[in-house]
Amino acid sequence: MIRRILLGAASAAAFAAMVPAAMAADLPAYEEPAVAIAPVPSFTWTGPYIGVQAGYGWGSAARTDKDGFTVGGYAGYNYQFDNSPVVIGIETDFNYSDADGSRRRARTASDWNGATRARVGYAFDRFLVYGAAGVAYADRELRVRGLGRDTKTAVGWTVGGGLEYAAAENVSVRAEYRYNDYGKDRFSIGNGIRSEYTEHRVMGGVAYKFNSPF
Repeated sequence: MIRRILLGAASAAAFAAMVPAAMAADLPAYEEPAVAIAPVPSFTWTGPYIGVQAGYGWGSAARTDKDGFTVGGYAGYNYQFDNSPVVIGIETDFNYSDADGSRRRARTASDWNGATRARVGYAFDRFLVYGAAGVAYADRELRVRGLGRDTKTAVGWTVGGGLEYAAAENVSVRAEYRYNDYGKDRFSIGNGIRSEYTEHRVMGGVAYKFNSPF
């Protein structure tokens, strides 16, 4: 009798020990929740900017070779399409110039110049390769010894391109080349002198880009 009681107690104890183990096996395994990692935003060229620039130009006017330094400022706005390397923009600049030249009795000079241009570029993240074209304007002075002096404001066209690099989130540097054709003007000297003005120019600049409001 005692033997049966002991066997029964042992069986009950073994059953009680197996039940929690079986229940634990049926429960789903606990897994750590996945932590979402926010993607790091890539650089965008979208936004307004303002900068300073300097360079050197050379060309011809009134049959004279004309060259000199240029320094000034520029401002514009870029827009980079979503999920695209294409960048479009508009920019205007205004510069002081000491360009001049002389030949025999004639002397030409230009004290200021500027341009308003449309830009189209292709971005390689922080590098931007671009082309630009638009309207160019400059003052012109012509002196002819013994005949007099006259000045004009010339309006023509400009085309060029360059490379820009975003050195920081809000600072970019660039180098560019542009060709300017200011057309022909008639100067009231003697019986009237018609003269063209064309120029090649290389420029370097640094700009601050503001965060886009859009």
